[in-house]
Amino acid sequence: MTAAVQTATVHPLNRVPDLREPARVTPTLRLVENPTPAPVDAPLAPGRAVRGFVGVAKVVVDVTATSLLLLLVAPVLLVVALAVKLDGGPVFFLQTRIGRDGRAFRMVKFRSMVVDAEKHRALLAADDEGAGPLFKMRRDPRITRIGSVLRRYSIDELPQLFNVLTGSMSLIGPRPPLPQEAETYTAHERRRLSVRPGMTGLWQVSGRSDLSWDESIALDLRYVDEWSLGLEMHIVAGTARAVLGGRGAY
Repeated sequence: MTAAVQTATVHPLNRVPDLREPARVTPTLRLVENPTPAPVDAPLAPGRAVRGFVGVAKVVVDVTATSLLLLLVAPVLLVVALAVKLDGGPVFFLQTRIGRDGRAFRMVKFRSMVVDAEKHRALLAADDEGAGPLFKMRRDPRITRIGSVLRRYSIDELPQLFNVLTGSMSLIGPRPPLPQEAETYTAHERRRLSVRPGMTGLWQVSGRSDLSWDESIALDLRYVDEWSLGLEMHIVAGTARAVLGGRGAY
């Protein structure tokens, strides 16, 4: 019988963390037998943020807040849409992501890369700086001039407000993974799919792309297991600081 080493992360939560600093995650090692990816459609226990009255209240807050935000940022959306269009190509970029309970949905963003960016990804594999199955490059040559500005301040993600209105996403939650990422999840990692993915979350305010794979998974599971209104408010405040500072955005 073979054994493999799996990294697990322990977070003793006695208080809400200081979100001004990157999360410190201490890995520990334990032996597990033949770790294999969990099926994407395997049943999941609901996360704390989707149970009973809390889940209903979160949906109501999402829809109400998103409707108000869309009214406030409508002029910004129009200006950005025009700028992206003048840069050449479509305004929006639609991508399949995996949401709650492993259900696929189409996530919408402002296009920040060249039109045929996905076709060039294989050519850049050797320069991948992403953690785990994530593909990331600090200086991705596929990013357009306007796209670099949009990404730095997360403006490219504003159209995801429409995903929140349609119920496929939440304002706050784990990052929505790509199908090929979700296929590699172990049963432990797949628990992050027990709640709706969010536009922002603990990963967003704790370093974003600067986090390791284990750190990002640990933060997402922390949100799933220990959701509270106080944690939600800290994430909202931390998101404003992270976006304005552009930390970990690329």
